[in-house]
Amino acid sequence: MAGSRVPSGPDTPVAPWKRHIVLQLRQRDRTQKALFLELMPAYHRLLEKAELLAQFSEKLQPEPNDVTPITHQGPWEESGPASDQVPSPATLRVKWQEEEQGLQLVCGEMAYQVVERRAALGTLESELEARQSRSRKSRTRAAYDTLRAHAGLQDAALRRLEEEARDLLERLVQRKARAAAERNLRNERREKAKQARVSQELKKAAKRTVSISENPDTLGDGVSEGAEPLAALASEPKSPDSEACEKWKRPFRSASATSLTLSRCVDVVKGLLDFKKRRGHSVGGAPEQRYLSIPVCVAARLPTGPQDVLDAHLSEVNAVHFGPNSSLLATGGADRLVRLWNVVGGRLEASQTLEGAGGSITSVDVDPSGSQVLAATYSQAAQLWTVGEAQSKETLSGHTDKVTAAKFKLTRHQAVTGSRDRTVKEWDLGRAYCSRTIKVLSYCNDVVCGDHVIISGHNDQKIRFWDSRGPHCTQVIPVQGRVTSLSLSQDQLHLLSCSRDDTLKVIDLRVSNIRQVFRADGFKCGSDWTKAVFSPDRSYALAGSADGALYIWDVDTGKLESSLRGPHCAAINAVAWCYSGSHVVSVDQARKVVLWH
Repeated sequence: MAGSRVPSGPDTPVAPWKRHIVLQLRQRDRTQKALFLELMPAYHRLLEKAELLAQFSEKLQPEPNDVTPITHQGPWEESGPASDQVPSPATLRVKWQEEEQGLQLVCGEMAYQVVERRAALGTLESELEARQSRSRKSRTRAAYDTLRAHAGLQDAALRRLEEEARDLLERLVQRKARAAAERNLRNERREKAKQARVSQELKKAAKRTVSISENPDTLGDGVSEGAEPLAALASEPKSPDSEACEKWKRPFRSASATSLTLSRCVDVVKGLLDFKKRRGHSVGGAPEQRYLSIPVCVAARLPTGPQDVLDAHLSEVNAVHFGPNSSLLATGGADRLVRLWNVVGGRLEASQTLEGAGGSITSVDVDPSGSQVLAATYSQAAQLWTVGEAQSKETLSGHTDKVTAAKFKLTRHQAVTGSRDRTVKEWDLGRAYCSRTIKVLSYCNDVVCGDHVIISGHNDQKIRFWDSRGPHCTQVIPVQGRVTSLSLSQDQLHLLSCSRDDTLKVIDLRVSNIRQVFRADGFKCGSDWTKAVFSPDRSYALAGSADGALYIWDVDTGKLESSLRGPHCAAINAVAWCYSGSHVVSVDQARKVVLWH
């Protein structure tokens, strides 16, 4: 049909299947042609030679008109020279046919030899490829053996260096221990000498006698040292009993003078026993002031919104803690810095930057006097600073893995650290010496300290209690989820724990039982170091979530009191509630520090 005929022409596109068939035919032609490239020229040469021989034989054959009859000669006739030199055509034809057959046989043999040579060449090529592959494998194996031997040498060198590092660390610890023992011996000698002097002063003060007279000046003359308070008492209005006693003029030992002298001596003894000890060349300083009393919070104020927002560090902020006066704030971050802030007029003012930490800061704490800052770091040590000095005062080294928690005990001269090396260590800060090492079966994520107890939260979903006066664990409380933080109430009767199961738990330490479990829609524990705290009056529990919101629960009712969303756009790592109950601070993974009012 004319309508169904496909037009054809030079510009008509060829169907893909036709192009594929043509390509396949050309490929087969090239493949088959390659096998006969050498054979065909030889065959053609043989045919040409045979054709030349045939033409030559035809030329030698005589024509019918030129054929001369053969005459038989008699024996008496002599043959001429022509009959001896020219052979007959039949003989020549037979001869050339034999030569042609011989050439055909030679051609067949040569063709057979070509096929055999090609088969032998293919075998040699396969053997060559096999040898090359074996050679490559042998070279690869040799290179692998060389690298393995080099790795073994490097591993041996690394082990030697690790052994040398362990030896150096052991020698350093031994030297520290010897230096600490020598300092302790010197300090004990000084203390004994001072105690002997104090006891002599006490004996002299006990032997002194005073007389009571009506004249205050006479009374003042009767007491030579430490009698100023008696003069003040004598100047006060006299009671009837004292007037009745004025009749007696005999000398006697005054109980008031003795008691005043004893109280003064006791203060002196306390000052001597509380003198400052410095590491290395320690000197006995003046008696330190007593700790500032931590303000008692009657009712904590719930935060309602952000008051100040700062980019406090160069990278994420991991820890925050208020000082005892509620105006000093310490923050620590992954930039290896601890920054101190003053809370003034609802704003955070930068006060100081503490340097010297060898790794990311994971925890910060301020001592009860507000004069020292302790930080846990990822450099297997804890750092101690004095407020007002930028460089680190002490390095508490001895852990073999990241230090995750560092807290002061109730005195400024003792501290506790927890680490991922499955140990909890107690430290004498005056000597920078580890006084006790507690081995645990799991990673320690946080610690808190009471009067005579150390509480540690661990990765194996357990909270352990340690008596600071004994070597063993006194109690274990299991919880659901890895423990990320612990917070002890000021009355030391309740413990708040935060764990990775997105819950907070209040433990009543009087009965060692979980009293409340706090949950909320949207609350999610963002990391293994997320911190939750009690309010100062223990009425509320505060924690930050992975979505940047603050969650506050009522401890008594267990209900969610409020949920605050503000400038945080990343997971909140830690929160702090000042001791006066007026301010809350939160820090997150996006470098922000937020002050809430």
